Amino acid sequence: MHALITGGAGFVGSHLARALLARGDNVSVWDNFHTGREKNLPAATLAMEFHSIDIREVTAANLPNSRFGRFDTIFNLACPASPPHYQKDPIYTWETSVLGVRNMLHIAEAHGARLLHASTSEIYGDPQVHPQGESYWGNVNTVGLRSCYDEGKRAAETLCADFVRTGRVDARLFRIFNTYGEFMHPDDGRVISNFCVAALKGASVPIYGDGEQTRSFCYASDLVAGILALADLPREKYDGPINLGNPGEFTINELVGVLESVTGKKLEIQHFPLPADDPKMRKPIIERAQKILGWSPKVQLEEGLTKTLAYFATEIQ
Repeated sequence: MHALITGGAGFVGSHLARALLARGDNVSVWDNFHTGREKNLPAATLAMEFHSIDIREVTAANLPNSRFGRFDTIFNLACPASPPHYQKDPIYTWETSVLGVRNMLHIAEAHGARLLHASTSEIYGDPQVHPQGESYWGNVNTVGLRSCYDEGKRAAETLCADFVRTGRVDARLFRIFNTYGEFMHPDDGRVISNFCVAALKGASVPIYGDGEQTRSFCYASDLVAGILALADLPREKYDGPINLGNPGEFTINELVGVLESVTGKKLEIQHFPLPADDPKMRKPIIERAQKILGWSPKVQLEEGLTKTLAYFATEIQ
């Protein structure tokens, strides 16, 4: 099988590339290093090729040649995903989400490939329903600081659904909830990376607001297992977007306590104002993934944080 990963030098994409190579697939990786990093890529192998590509600009007519031939499966993960990164150039973020997925759908159609698109829990916005199931339509500020990402991902879901509805592409949507692990960027602004780097440097842990907002943290290997299960699902069994996340819910203050347990030291805390439109609650309902994919996350937060801390210790030397 020949798999294409757009955004394959990013945090999740690099984990997915390794998993696909481990199961014997040929893998093409596309990335323009807007937020991805070359150091994240797997070691060079005859089963993998890399192309520097911006998916806003690539079409079925100007594809680079691949020694593996046509694509069987396309995993579209190309888009800045952390608030500081996607807000830095909001127009780029929206264009990557919407114009990029349009281009990838046309390429999937031309190749007869299955497309798996990385959506996000951000499509639920600052939810008024808790926990969040796939049937919830969300509460998103269309003109806020986060809307370039939130609305971009929502529009991308619409486009994928219309390609499916019109019978043009077998496209599947998975909504990623807060995921963490090796290959995260130390400066990506996510709560796990912020906390781990601060703890390793002996700096104050930054908490926005009162720390009572909740998140549900999924370790990268669990997320990848869910993505691959969705990729292998027979077409007739897919019936709409699927949440992929760990339903274990923690307040940010509780996360500090878990990190203190893992590091064995007391952490200093520094409070900052809560950013605009920051979700107060986030917890996935994963019954659909459990039923359709036979998938549930396995890695507990303490285990995942231990591995993630070890990775960051090598990153910030």
